[in-house]
Amino acid sequence: MSTVEKDYKFAPSHEWVKDNGDGTATVGISQHAQGLLGDVVFVELPDVGDDTTAGEGFSLVESVKAASDVYAPVSGEVIAVNEDLEDSPELVNEAAFTKGWIAKIKLSDPSDLDNLLDLTAYSEAIED
Repeated sequence: MSTVEKDYKFAPSHEWVKDNGDGTATVGISQHAQGLLGDVVFVELPDVGDDTTAGEGFSLVESVKAASDVYAPVSGEVIAVNEDLEDSPELVNEAAFTKGWIAKIKLSDPSDLDNLLDLTAYSEAIED
């Protein structure tokens, strides 16, 4: 996870959040999660305009092994989705923290970010 910048936060359910510094956050699944899933073959994207609630499902990732819900790590409104995943879902495997993002969310409560784990805490949690 050396490519992960210090400003990434993580939900215990393996989603990452990057604070964009403008009241929005970019969301995807962690390197660890995509590794557990295996080769991703489909990503069900939320719709722009959808509301998200922290801890509730807002997307779905299907792999050759399983289908897994993606839980919103923050509450807000989906303002963009990564349409590249429609034709290239493997980007989640190839570049989980960059080209493999799922959605951008306008935060309804920026303090949601304070409830997430930093890289060190997340790394410790997945090692247990």
